[in-house]
Amino acid sequence: MAIDTGFEHFVERGAPLAPRTWLALGGPSEYLASPTSVEELAELVQRCHAEEVPIRVLGAGSNLLVSDAGVKGVIIDLEAPCFQGVTAAGNRLSAAGGVPLATAISSSVRAGLAGLETLVGIPGTVGGALHANSGGKGGDVGPWVCEATVMTRTGEVRTRSREELVFAYRQSSLDELVILEAVFELSPDDPQQLTKRMQKQWIIKRSGQPMSHERCALVWKNPRGMSAGALIDQAGLKGASSGGAEVSKKHAGFVLAHDGATSKDVQDLIELVRSRVAERLGVELETELEIW
Repeated sequence: MAIDTGFEHFVERGAPLAPRTWLALGGPSEYLASPTSVEELAELVQRCHAEEVPIRVLGAGSNLLVSDAGVKGVIIDLEAPCFQGVTAAGNRLSAAGGVPLATAISSSVRAGLAGLETLVGIPGTVGGALHANSGGKGGDVGPWVCEATVMTRTGEVRTRSREELVFAYRQSSLDELVILEAVFELSPDDPQQLTKRMQKQWIIKRSGQPMSHERCALVWKNPRGMSAGALIDQAGLKGASSGGAEVSKKHAGFVLAHDGATSKDVQDLIELVRSRVAERLGVELETELEIW
């Protein structure tokens, strides 16, 4: 049985992935699935598990590089309304895994709930943010999470309580296939003051990063107590290039993809930066960018 038999209404063969990523690079997916319910998602996951077909979740594509050859198996896109809900009640905000993190943040601010506004400017979805414990100078997302509902790689739905959750720098214990929903426990605050703080944080963050119209991705994790961007700059690599890929002159932690760039150009540039920083500064950089 073909993996998409009976699922033709939400599974597409050979769909391009490049337009769904910030770098806009790479080949097509073997199958792209956009399930319209948790039940459809579970059935697809169960079949992939039984047939030993690889399955991945796309998210917002902000920290993803797709190989030029494309990706085998099934790619899940959580774009349906059932994966996009946000609700606030008391001091808690519930957000589905496919919700853009920016939407969850703005919803919390409108509801007068403080905590997530420090994460403004961080791309990606709520699910991706929890999986990687996304954050910045204002803190990480993990400390605000009190509950998460997940789907395992066998298609079972489970709820993880705060006691079961472990968050560390750019990683978490939430390694299941799909994060269906997150519940954040926040602090009541004045919506107008929250809006002002969020806007100020946004202006500061955007001033030091590539422009929004540029095809870019943040590539590197910060080594403990150090800035990856500063290390790359010290190694003389700001503005370095390989083919159509370039280290951003504005923030060396980012890579830009210019017209004509390929995924291989980005991967070659990553290896150049990694080896030069290790050679000149004695620091082994780790990638935050996911490569399929």
